[in-house]
Amino acid sequence: MSTTAHALPVPTVRQDAALIGLVGLAHGISHFSQLVLAPLFPWLKDAFGVSYTELGFVLTVFFVVSCIVQALSGFVVDRYSPRPVLFAGLGLLGVALLGYAAAPSYWMLLFCAVLAGMGNGVFHPVDYTLFNRKVATTRLGHAYSVHGITGSLGWALAPALVVPLAMAFSWRVALASAGGLALAVLAVLWFNREVLSLPSATAAPKPAAASSAKSTGSAAGGLDFLRIPAVWMCFAFFLFYAMALSVVQTFAPEAARQLHAVPVTLVAVCLTIYMVASAGGMVLGGFLASDPTRCERIVAVGIGLAALVALSLALAPVPASLVPVLFGFMGFANGIAGPSRDLLVKRSTPENATGRVYGVVYAGLDIGQAISPLVFGRLMDHGQYTSVLVGLALVQAVLIASAFNVRRVRRTAAGLQPA
Repeated sequence: MSTTAHALPVPTVRQDAALIGLVGLAHGISHFSQLVLAPLFPWLKDAFGVSYTELGFVLTVFFVVSCIVQALSGFVVDRYSPRPVLFAGLGLLGVALLGYAAAPSYWMLLFCAVLAGMGNGVFHPVDYTLFNRKVATTRLGHAYSVHGITGSLGWALAPALVVPLAMAFSWRVALASAGGLALAVLAVLWFNREVLSLPSATAAPKPAAASSAKSTGSAAGGLDFLRIPAVWMCFAFFLFYAMALSVVQTFAPEAARQLHAVPVTLVAVCLTIYMVASAGGMVLGGFLASDPTRCERIVAVGIGLAALVALSLALAPVPASLVPVLFGFMGFANGIAGPSRDLLVKRSTPENATGRVYGVVYAGLDIGQAISPLVFGRLMDHGQYTSVLVGLALVQAVLIASAFNVRRVRRTAAGLQPA
């Protein structure tokens, strides 16, 4: 059989830019939906007469459902194609956000959290399937970089949008506006839906994929990819990655405030600076990821620098004014590792199993975000602020070991000596 029978034309820069932009826009809404409720907790607490614990349970429901759907939606993506799954996810998010706005009771919030979790769970399998099958290999690093940047911007946009609207009007107006934004993005993607379609040659299994699959394990059957050790090492990597991110988003700024007498006004900007700096680091990381063979080393350097910053915050006598700067440096270092982090999964994924592998691997993110508050929240409750930041550094150290372990099991499966 001719090797050119299934050859596809190399996409142009313009085609790749259009796809990356649309996928990034959708991914931003995914992250936006994750943080849209938390800033409104003071309003929701009074409106429904519930505790912060009960409101926190709404987020728990969201992430548990998202985890389950993320693992399962990859199978649907591989079977039917990513575009309709993406549209369904955005539609569910829009409906759920509007449902939050109209909710007459706490139980309606929980029901809408289920819908939102279902919508949020489709994005990683969809996004990376589109990238890996449509974007030129030389531009994959930039695609992953933009993907991470738009996610961070989505996180930043949520409180910036809903809190002013809630203060000026009401929390219901704020959430209705959030739902309108999600549906507006769905409309943009619908009118550009041809950009999101897969070529027919990639929609069906490719004979040439057999040799690629052999490098990491067989994925011919629906569940055969679960026997690939590198897939589970990637899952573990992302679980620890989510634990570290959860600490930074939830506890690290307050722990630093307690240790270094940081004014409350500076603590409030630590996370914002971290996210903005992380987005900047991802721009540089996209260029560094142009050579996939060095992705483990880039992850090690970036996360290693971030771990050193966490240790400095934990153990060194840092001036209060320097704390936000260190958070910015930690975010930038983690951002550099972002695109290479995603390449770890790409290099461990057999052909025609992209959706399934990314669905299972990125489910580790939701699980890590569920575990981390239980561990580090207990340390915070007992005033062990140094332990929180030292624990963050230790989790980041585990991430570095996990990255190289992914490479080791991948090379072993390919019949090479482990590095």
